[in-house]
Amino acid sequence: MSRTYALAMQSISKWLPLTLGSMALLAASVQPSDAQSRRPDSRAMTCSQVQSMIERNGAVVLSTGQYTFDRYVYTRNSCQHGEVTRNKWVPTKDVRQCRVRVCIDPMILKFND
Repeated sequence: MSRTYALAMQSISKWLPLTLGSMALLAASVQPSDAQSRRPDSRAMTCSQVQSMIERNGAVVLSTGQYTFDRYVYTRNSCQHGEVTRNKWVPTKDVRQCRVRVCIDPMILKFND
């Protein structure tokens, strides 16, 4: 083994734990906390709370079940160009069907109606 190779390996072995530790610390700080990653759950709010939240924010992604969620909007202004709003109902703490709106492609309406 050459002396240059041995010196290079010593240098790497000295800095490698520090580099791996820094990378682990960075990865831990980048991941969202559990509370940050949760969406508001319509089932934990009243219908008026859900509707107020959507009105206040313009659009909100809400969980509506254990594995279901969607993006709900207050007006068509929160939709993509060419989309329209359609009524949808979500479960809330006080009622089984709370009216909200979603954005949809109008071509879907032609095929479903």
